[in-house]
Amino acid sequence: MSSPTAPNPEFDLLRVPVIGRFLSWRRARLVLQIPLFAIAFLMVAQGLTGSQLSPKNLATVLTWVHYRGALIVVLMVAGNFFCLGCPFVMVRDVARRFVKPKHNWPQRLQNKWLALGLFVLVLFCYELFDLWGSPLWTAVLILAYFVGALIIDTRFKHATFCKFVCPIGQFNFVASTLSPLEVKVRDLDVCSSCKTKDCIKSRQETTSTSSDIVFVQRGCELALFQPLKVGNLDCTFCLDCVHACPHENVGILARTPASELWNDQRRSGVGQLSKRNDFAALSAIFTFGALLNAFGMVSPVYAVETWLSRVLGITSETPILGLIFVLALVVEPMLLLGGAALATRQFTRTRGSLLTITTTFAPTLIPLGCGMWLAHYTFHLLTGLWTFIPVFQYAFQQWGMPILGAPNWSFGGIPVMLVKPLEWGFLALGVLGSLLVAHNIAKREHPTKTTVAFLPWAILSLILWFCALWLLSQPMEMRATLLSS
Repeated sequence: MSSPTAPNPEFDLLRVPVIGRFLSWRRARLVLQIPLFAIAFLMVAQGLTGSQLSPKNLATVLTWVHYRGALIVVLMVAGNFFCLGCPFVMVRDVARRFVKPKHNWPQRLQNKWLALGLFVLVLFCYELFDLWGSPLWTAVLILAYFVGALIIDTRFKHATFCKFVCPIGQFNFVASTLSPLEVKVRDLDVCSSCKTKDCIKSRQETTSTSSDIVFVQRGCELALFQPLKVGNLDCTFCLDCVHACPHENVGILARTPASELWNDQRRSGVGQLSKRNDFAALSAIFTFGALLNAFGMVSPVYAVETWLSRVLGITSETPILGLIFVLALVVEPMLLLGGAALATRQFTRTRGSLLTITTTFAPTLIPLGCGMWLAHYTFHLLTGLWTFIPVFQYAFQQWGMPILGAPNWSFGGIPVMLVKPLEWGFLALGVLGSLLVAHNIAKREHPTKTTVAFLPWAILSLILWFCALWLLSQPMEMRATLLSS
């Protein structure tokens, strides 16, 4: 192995003492996966066999209060480190020791449409089956992820489940576009002289005395060739490229959050964002889904459901909820984004199709969507911050091992009045980010008419921001905590 490259003036997490040394260790991912797998096992076990009162069950409290909140916080503060420690992948890797995948994922499915549909399905089931209040169904959902990853990735090569199927993965990919860190090449000149391209092909090491292979370090399973990689899209932070590079030329570098959203150069594994209709749809569903998910937790949703039931003469919840989802995730985005695209075309006097303009500007929505998810999920995380303590105590007590003592149900979280200013701040950062992305895309596409191209998307961002402010001003259900029971 050649000597490391010269020090890079950019911040590199892998060069930070202790943390960098740990992440550079080949077993770091496994060390992160094992405790997360153990926690997932406990969640499933209690979800299937324990108390079905959601505030007293690990499955619901850890999933809907702590995991979601910690996930979005880590994405915004650092990057896609939850995918790095994903326990689903650990189970898959163990299974692949015995069952080698032989097939490639079908070409027609090598996009985000299937994962997008599953993302919407999870949101729909969350509301229809009250997953936040059902430990049993929450445990079933966790098991479904394990089984899905196991079946797909033991049949199909590479990281098929992560890239094309996993709804959590797609959420992480989109949100990580705002992360301040990126797995990135330190010095492109080193890559240009590299003959082996191990970062994507994999690297084999042999003993010094024979040609016997000691181990094989796989390259990027998501087909992201490091020298041509831009941003965090489709990157699980698995660090396989870090370990495979024989020149130690891949790091976790600092970058400007959201900068990849207005960068339209062709990138490895992703292509050009302005030509990815599936990514545009994912951006829209990510943002409008954030608003819809919050809408499902405030009282006006019941008034809307009652009105629709009376007008349509339907008493079943499923079609009513389905109609709300169609209106919120299909009709509303089409009208608002289509209107902004039409205004852009009229103002700039261009001849591009509305679909092309919409696809080009769709990344504008992502910062505001992140702001909404962050505000919503941190509300539940912070107001129920310490609730996991009595839930763990209760679980071990139920299993006949009261090693943690009797459950102390007085543990709660930070008062709502202190959390609210954080929510407003997250939304403010979100809308400012969307305005910045919209302006930079408008400047790139219409350098002589930047202002008029930017204006429709600025108005759209402000409309969605006001909707988000209204939603967060409503009393929100304290789901999966004793405050909701």
